[in-house]
Amino acid sequence: MEKPLTYPEVGATREGPLPAGYAHAFRDVRLGEGRTTFDRAVEALFDWRMHRAAGFDVSSVRGPAAEGLDVAPRFLGLLPIRCRVVYVVDRPDRRGFGYGTLPGHPERGEEAFVVSIAPDGEVRFQIRAFSRPASPLVRLGGPVPGLVQRYVTDRYVKALRELSTAEVPKRP
Repeated sequence: MEKPLTYPEVGATREGPLPAGYAHAFRDVRLGEGRTTFDRAVEALFDWRMHRAAGFDVSSVRGPAAEGLDVAPRFLGLLPIRCRVVYVVDRPDRRGFGYGTLPGHPERGEEAFVVSIAPDGEVRFQIRAFSRPASPLVRLGGPVPGLVQRYVTDRYVKALRELSTAEVPKRP
């Protein structure tokens, strides 16, 4: 039996205002230019390389990001962070996904990762998230969960920027 998500606002990171009653995180950064940069970023996002490069163990993940896929990445070897991919964005100029928290996750909420390419070739990466503590222990952390969110978001941005602009070695 499939475990239910731990929050009711499923898909709220897709567009529009984020729901009230949660902490919000938003980042919109330039990755570079051109279709090659866009394609590299999308591939690194969907095959979980961005997560690995940001410090997550995603060895338990089976396959690329797809709607309904349950994932349990571990950050810095800690407890699994249980999530489910709740939607996928699949347009020629915009690709990404959002995942939401499952029971056992320290927070309740959703996070989205979207890469876009503008008509002028500019490639951008956007992260949108909303969350709140799922347990009294996390609530006792005060500002710590927000600091952790910013730290992890910075790592995602750095990882995807490097993965999308690095030269791919040519095969002999």
